[in-house]
Amino acid sequence: MTFRYDFAPTPFGDALAVFSDQGIVRFDLSEADDPTVPWLLENVARRLGAVPEPDPGAADDVTALLARYFEGEPVRFDDHVDLDWRLIDGFHRRALETICEIGWAETMSYGEVAVIAGHPGAARAVGTACRLTPFSIIVPVHRVVRSDGTIGPYGAHPERKRFLVDLERRAAAQTSPVAGIDE
Repeated sequence: MTFRYDFAPTPFGDALAVFSDQGIVRFDLSEADDPTVPWLLENVARRLGAVPEPDPGAADDVTALLARYFEGEPVRFDDHVDLDWRLIDGFHRRALETICEIGWAETMSYGEVAVIAGHPGAARAVGTACRLTPFSIIVPVHRVVRSDGTIGPYGAHPERKRFLVDLERRAAAQTSPVAGIDE
């Protein structure tokens, strides 16, 4: 199995995109200002058991999807990009697969995701799955909120979660038909 990597621009800085022969295996919005720092690649290599090789242009398709997404288009990434789930399994994977089904500009509570994923009462485990996701933005964990509807954390960056939720809501509001007007 070969692994390769590239970077994709986001409003939060460049994200590390790692690919396997089966698809994207990691999309990482690094904590670092510069995602090329060796520790980030070392961490990914340790988890994969192999060192990814640089592959400029490998993230071009993801970059194009991200551009559409950040322009307000309701992109469902897993319809366009193959996900290689090797870095997460069990209930955490089921939770993330459930989260993929949350619609554009919609939210669901951690508890609701747990119920749909087959483990009522596992809301905290859903939170852990969101924190551990190897697919930031691509799997829309930002759409999972607290039971009272408040945003809650997004790694160490709740402002990113707010940005993503607000982006989707604004875009949805702009494209929604106005109630009470006949066409």
